[in-house]
Amino acid sequence: MAETEPYDSALDSVPGAHPYPRTSRYHDAEIGMHRRPDGSEVRYVKRRLLPPLDEETEPHTVGAGERPDLLGQRFLGDPGQWWRIADANPVLDPRELTDEPGRVIGIPLAGGFPRGERRV
Repeated sequence: MAETEPYDSALDSVPGAHPYPRTSRYHDAEIGMHRRPDGSEVRYVKRRLLPPLDEETEPHTVGAGERPDLLGQRFLGDPGQWWRIADANPVLDPRELTDEPGRVIGIPLAGGFPRGERRV
């Protein structure tokens, strides 16, 4: 029986292929390779640095019961995109975004559309 190549090896032959989907916060992260003493290689994601806080955002006042995933769904159309909101605000823990009702946070503009052209 022929040996099957691991999934990671298949990606290596496709130019520009990346193991994370475009919607992932790790999509643009650099993939590193560590060679063990026995010669085997281990792929890993290099450290992802936060982007500068200069992205245009729209202010949002946090209401009671809101969560980062709910904000991702409401404003960006995908609960998995909560990380974009976290990146646009100076917080260490994404729960800090919504743990205090009345706090004003910045919501990045969906798809890069200018303010006023987005439907919520």
